[in-house]
Amino acid sequence: MPFFETDIVAFFDHLTKTNRTRTLEAPPANAVDLCSNDYLCLSRHPQLTTALKEGIDRYGAGSTASRLIRGHRDVFDQLETKFASWVGAESALFFANGYAANVGCLSAICDGSYAAFIDRLSHASLVDGVRLSGAQKVYYRHNDVAHLEELLQKNHATKKIIVTESLFSMDGDFARLDDLVQLKEKYNALLYVDEAHALGVYGAQGRGVAPEKTDFRMATLGKALGLEGAMVATSAAARQLLLHSARTFVFSTAPMPAIAHAGLTSIDLVRSMDQQRESLKGFAEKLRTGIVDRGFSAGLSASHIIPVLCASEKAALDLAARAQNAGLHIKAIRPPTVKQSRLRISLNAAVDKTTIDRILNVLQ
Repeated sequence: MPFFETDIVAFFDHLTKTNRTRTLEAPPANAVDLCSNDYLCLSRHPQLTTALKEGIDRYGAGSTASRLIRGHRDVFDQLETKFASWVGAESALFFANGYAANVGCLSAICDGSYAAFIDRLSHASLVDGVRLSGAQKVYYRHNDVAHLEELLQKNHATKKIIVTESLFSMDGDFARLDDLVQLKEKYNALLYVDEAHALGVYGAQGRGVAPEKTDFRMATLGKALGLEGAMVATSAAARQLLLHSARTFVFSTAPMPAIAHAGLTSIDLVRSMDQQRESLKGFAEKLRTGIVDRGFSAGLSASHIIPVLCASEKAALDLAARAQNAGLHIKAIRPPTVKQSRLRISLNAAVDKTTIDRILNVLQ
């Protein structure tokens, strides 16, 4: 057997023995969505689907090329301008998705003269972006600003950048962003914040939680905004750098212009959904309390993303199966994605008191 096929067999033997094989499954019919990132339930909102259809009629099904070749349309400019204004930035650049945005931007911003200080629980795309840039990668303990400052003091790199998520996607806790801004200014560093899970759900009119002094703010349209794609909000000068140097932008076919057309509607919808955001916050507090009352831990969650920490992978898988049998679509998340196995419950605007009671009954 050729060596590569031998490697594949060994790889899958290991996955089978550790019960970590993965499969692709369509969402179970009629199950309540408690694991997607469609936090405001906009993916099926009639105004948004209508806008997407209008965009296809106006611009066609595809962009046909990179934006630097023939793929650009004025609607991309319109969306970038509207997004930047919404989040309080000078400018923005639209990417195909959040992974492409983080990898492309960080590898364009940094080089070997940089030290990149990354929260230990940051998303893989942030880590990969730094790795591809050639910068020195320095992890700091999760949300430990004292440890971060110690590392900043000791490091003698010419240039420094602090990289974090604002709302951590597996633990549901928030970065200490005000403290990070202070450290950024004290040590003359850049600050790069991934707002993927906060945009739309937190902040005034859903604009997210990244402070004004954030240098680069990445936020996706594929979660609370109900579409796909991602924005990086930054200064006008930095946007020009990314437009010329972010390889995932320069060398990728542009997203469907229809997505940008629908994005204009999505922003308007999100800005008007204060009631849904407040309701989501209340149900999240009720669920966290109920989880603890039933003898589980919700970790440090302070958001609509709530882990139910489990003693073992088997316990997490068993709970996920019980949830599915009860008509609740909740996924078990296990190592190596996370250190401790868990159910990851992501609440959305369709959740009501009955849904919370059904979740707690599974945990009873």
